[in-house]
Amino acid sequence: MAMDLKEIENLIKEAMPEATIEIQDLAGDGNHYSATVTSPQFSGKSKIEQHKMVYNSLKGKMGNELHALAIKTKEI
Repeated sequence: MAMDLKEIENLIKEAMPEATIEIQDLAGDGNHYSATVTSPQFSGKSKIEQHKMVYNSLKGKMGNELHALAIKTKEI
């Protein structure tokens, strides 16, 4: 079962309310997305820590309902 783009955005926003989130459906199939997340919560964190924060916000849906998500993170 594919995830809706808005559902992905809502999950990230729930975990990081101050974040700016841009999501694209890369293949038009509802399974392959790209997300650019900009948040002050990333300040002082490594890229790995930033990406873990995004993955954790998806509450275990990565690899299940969500097949692929390319993540780009930016600090404010």
